[in-house]
Amino acid sequence: MKAAFFDLDGTLQDSEIVWVAATRDYVRAHGYPMTDEEALKIVYGRAWVDIREDLAALSPTLSEMDATTMANEARQLFYKRLKETPDISIPGSVALLRRLAKTMTVGIVSGSPRVDIESAIVNLKIGDEVSFFVCSEEYAHGKPDPTCYLMAAERAGVAPADCVVFEDSAAGVIAAKRAGMHCVALRLPGHPAQDISGADEIFSDLSLWNEKPEA
Repeated sequence: MKAAFFDLDGTLQDSEIVWVAATRDYVRAHGYPMTDEEALKIVYGRAWVDIREDLAALSPTLSEMDATTMANEARQLFYKRLKETPDISIPGSVALLRRLAKTMTVGIVSGSPRVDIESAIVNLKIGDEVSFFVCSEEYAHGKPDPTCYLMAAERAGVAPADCVVFEDSAAGVIAAKRAGMHCVALRLPGHPAQDISGADEIFSDLSLWNEKPEA
């Protein structure tokens, strides 16, 4: 492999449950009585561009709100909740990223906005290891559409077949495989179940992954 691409939320940092709760609170504040189950279905493992479309369909006030305003307001609730759980890094995943960065190009490919990825890179202290990231502002359709991963391969100057992707969601695994990449999925114990059966390999701790030597 010549390049490694990591999903962010749920793979490098355990932030998706925080986003689910923040989004639920945000939608309720705008007049829609969202349940925990609804929030989980809309948010978990999905890109912001797709989440925003679903939220806009729930409430008249949200439907009239532009994507940037909605994201900024929801983000305030996210960071408010994050203060209660300041360390959301997933140690094994961060350790693997640092190890792979010594021998190959490493990028983050996320459905999150640029500002959230930049903040996460600082908080995770991986700025020296990450060569670039692909954010939600750069593509029209989120995972499972493979566009984001194909963009990453082009940016790295590497063929998709020479890339390995680390994901945690059903949509992310599908996107990676549609892009023609090797996909390693993370299944964290005690987290909402995702259908990641399409991944080439599945681990409960990504630090256990080792690249198979070429034949």
